[in-house]
Amino acid sequence: MRISSRSLNGVRGRVLLRLVFALLLQLHACAAGLQQNAAPTTTATEDVAAATAVVHKCCGRDEIVVVNRCRSANETGSTPWTPEFSASHEDEPVAGQNTLPASSVPYKLATGFPNCKTRQQWLVYHYRGSGDRLVLYPNGKLRHYVLKHQHGSSEDQQQNHDFIVDHERSFDYEQGFYCLDKVIDIDRPDMNAQVAVICTPQIPSPWTDADFVMRRIVNPACHAIAIACLLLVAVVHFVLPQLRDLIGNMVTTLAGCMIVARIANIVRIFVEYNGPVSYLTADAFLYTSTLGSFFWLNAMGYYIWRTFKSRNVFLRITDGRKYCYYSLYVWGCTLTMGGMSLFAHLILDSRDSNSNRSYSSHPSTTTSIEGAIGWLGISVIFVPVICTILVNLFFYVSTKTVIKRMSTYGQIHHKMKYCFDMFSKLFVIMVIDLTLFILSWTQHDSLFYVHVVFNPIQAALVLYVTVIRPKRVKFLLRKACCYERCILPCCRPKETDVQAGTEWGEEMMAFNTADY
Repeated sequence: MRISSRSLNGVRGRVLLRLVFALLLQLHACAAGLQQNAAPTTTATEDVAAATAVVHKCCGRDEIVVVNRCRSANETGSTPWTPEFSASHEDEPVAGQNTLPASSVPYKLATGFPNCKTRQQWLVYHYRGSGDRLVLYPNGKLRHYVLKHQHGSSEDQQQNHDFIVDHERSFDYEQGFYCLDKVIDIDRPDMNAQVAVICTPQIPSPWTDADFVMRRIVNPACHAIAIACLLLVAVVHFVLPQLRDLIGNMVTTLAGCMIVARIANIVRIFVEYNGPVSYLTADAFLYTSTLGSFFWLNAMGYYIWRTFKSRNVFLRITDGRKYCYYSLYVWGCTLTMGGMSLFAHLILDSRDSNSNRSYSSHPSTTTSIEGAIGWLGISVIFVPVICTILVNLFFYVSTKTVIKRMSTYGQIHHKMKYCFDMFSKLFVIMVIDLTLFILSWTQHDSLFYVHVVFNPIQAALVLYVTVIRPKRVKFLLRKACCYERCILPCCRPKETDVQAGTEWGEEMMAFNTADY
């Protein structure tokens, strides 16, 4: 059997094509394997490069800072600077106490001072006993803590190095906005210190913070408005001779207690500008004045209740002597309870309970106040306040019942009815203000804002109840201030009122029919 040469060449060609195709498949498989083996190496290299922190050094690698200049470490006989990384996390309360060796953290040194552009460069020194702490984290971030000594004495600060971190004063600097280096002082060459050249952080303006505006601007302004209203109440009842009776003197003293409480509260607003002693003094004046105002309201309620319950209202005791007796009761109880409160705070109260009282300038931060009266001292003050509220409630119900049963009453009872109406309104206003004041101690800023807004409203209501609303007080004010020289004719007293006041006197102006 013969095989032609043409068919033999075709068979050879097909075999050759198959061999070439198989060879290409083998080459493709080898290339894919090499690519898979090379991929983890490339990824690992990228991860190592990403994990390497960049630490910025002010001077060269073999240089340190000597008297604000870079000099070689060999000339000073000192070792070059090596970074010390913090072993703590960024969110831990006490950072920088435990450090990691530089060999355990992969890092790269970048020499040169930072380019702050429009910011200002600032020098921060960190050494044993200093008021600043520089903490370098493994990711290359630098944190600057402004420390606060527990004892507060400069001598203790040099000997005792027990510091606590004030978290309200810490600043973070990213890479490129700081540089660190070792610094040597000629007078103290053995001192191991670090210096950081930092770019001052961009602190946002506090005027854009609504909480800052409410606490530091609106709150003092509202206190000033309240003081002006209460001062007007005290002046009117003290200057006009017709209002200097027992009730008028009580209203004057009550307004004075409220004024002192608001002045003390203004001192408490600016916490960082006051020391512990001044804040404790302001706290004591605030709570003692508040307690005194409620005791004076209690004395007013007792006097009105006793007048309506007594059969003989023509007592032979003058208003001056009565005011002395009531003053002994009010100031004796107020000063006694205030002294007991300070004794409980300074002697009996523990430090742990004192630290629970805090001032929150922002919902996310809470800073304890040094010198603030603790909860035990506050409870000693406010338990008598609650007792006076319950007693005043009894006076109100009992006097209201007596007035309803009376069919006829004379001039004194008529004036006492006006005084009782004023007492009841003052009682409601002061209880509401006290409730909002207690609720403002919570961490809810909305309750504090409500107290701030209600503060001038309360003083305006006191002014309305004691001066503006009573027709008798308005007539006396017109008669004293706007008699014939008043620019506004509408403020001048009427002719009938003038004739009645001059002919019959203020007491006989309208026997049993006067508008009080």
